[in-house]
Amino acid sequence: MEQTNRDLGRAPDLVFLHNPERSLTGPPDAARDALGMACAALDLAAAEGLCGAWGISSWDPRPLPGLAVGSMPRPDVLMVRGGLLAGIDVLEASEALAARWGLCTAQLWGMSPFGGRASDPLWGTLDPQVFIEGPDDGLSALQAAFRTAYWLPRVGRVAVGTDDSSHLRELVDALRYEADARNVRTYRQLPRERAGCQPL
Repeated sequence: MEQTNRDLGRAPDLVFLHNPERSLTGPPDAARDALGMACAALDLAAAEGLCGAWGISSWDPRPLPGLAVGSMPRPDVLMVRGGLLAGIDVLEASEALAARWGLCTAQLWGMSPFGGRASDPLWGTLDPQVFIEGPDDGLSALQAAFRTAYWLPRVGRVAVGTDDSSHLRELVDALRYEADARNVRTYRQLPRERAGCQPL
């Protein structure tokens, strides 16, 4: 953190602890202690002015809700994988972790709404417009998937990586649409219903 401050010439506004689940191996008590120490270090760094705020970014948050205990410092932001390609177990773990830390929607951010590749041919075969209220001819599949990602899980922001300004403009333009909350809820119920089905 100190080196980052020197390199930037200023304190960063926000620093993420990336993918803590990848290093939290071993017994649950040891994993809980390791996560707690990392959170405490970032909390102290923010208190000392080395960053404006801190957060946790997790690709697979499923192991984390059971490790986040009451005495552990709470992040300012939790960023998790989201969108139509995120599994229901990942979505539920993200929401459970946010609830455990008492984070509101504005503090829960999504990432990777296209599963890592907006150019994947999959986006030419899916029709995510079914999740948008009043879609029109100007709405592309990528725009619909991006806007829907704000509801899978329910987040305040969605981070994307691009070096193509036209792609970024397309995504920003998608914010004028609203998700169809009822269809999103139905979509989220489907895996549960299928899991409950018994073979004939």
